[in-house]
Amino acid sequence: MPERLRHILEMIRFSHTVFAMPFAVLATIMAWCLPAPSGETVSLTWQACLGIVLCMVFARSAAMAFNRLVDRKIDAENPRTATRHLPAGVLSVQSVVLFTLACSLGFVASTLLFWPNWLPLALSVPVLAFLCGYSYTKRFTSLAHYWLGISLMLAPICAWVAIRGEVVLAHPADILPALMLGLGVLFWVAGFDIIYACQDAEFDRDAKLRSVPAKFGVAGALRIAAVSHFLAVLAFAALPFTASSLGVIYWIGLAAVAALLLYEHALVRPSDLSKVNLAFFNVNTVIGLGVLAFTSIDLLWN
Repeated sequence: MPERLRHILEMIRFSHTVFAMPFAVLATIMAWCLPAPSGETVSLTWQACLGIVLCMVFARSAAMAFNRLVDRKIDAENPRTATRHLPAGVLSVQSVVLFTLACSLGFVASTLLFWPNWLPLALSVPVLAFLCGYSYTKRFTSLAHYWLGISLMLAPICAWVAIRGEVVLAHPADILPALMLGLGVLFWVAGFDIIYACQDAEFDRDAKLRSVPAKFGVAGALRIAAVSHFLAVLAFAALPFTASSLGVIYWIGLAAVAALLLYEHALVRPSDLSKVNLAFFNVNTVIGLGVLAFTSIDLLWN
């Protein structure tokens, strides 16, 4: 069982949780630090903090395992992914199905930690359906990368609703800080997913799969990724106008993020994709954790 669990965690790239988790945690800190429209502060319980972590882990694990199930035949035909656990026979379909169901149930059950806020429970199944729906998108749209971006965008928005559900119901505009943070996440994720997909541009065209690199070529895809990352920086730059507590520390951190995104694009060329993994994981891990760190410090300092 420990060996099988290790293989499952490898299959779902559990370490990639660092892309979404920092923004769910950041939205939680923002929801706690920023006053409600009526002026009162929002309490933060240990149950809610635990709920945020569990919901993030279970939701992402369920969606990733579902993706591996849906794509197992495609992965088997792609030389780059043929050694993944399901195509290679390291894990059985049955074990991954059971893991997916367990994580899905764990996600829904974890929303009860926010009770009496009923919104997380009511939205749990639609959110999970949207996350899992990403697995089919490359079959019908080149905008699959942006569907993935919206999926990770839901992390800060859902965390905000879980902490401030009653406030959002009374004052819908209260969700604006989480929405702006989420927009930054959307374009950031879509941009680096397009870069990552450049590795499979030729295979996707041959397999009749839709992706930005397959449709526009690697050079065109890298330009679209650059535009997406520019929009991400703009969205992050707009965040202080919806969360007035942010100050100079945030702006210094945002400048560092912009520099890291420029570095990410400098690593990848249409004629040289050898550093895609460095650009995809290492640089973006620093960006995600960095945004969490400098924004949280700024909020808590003020």
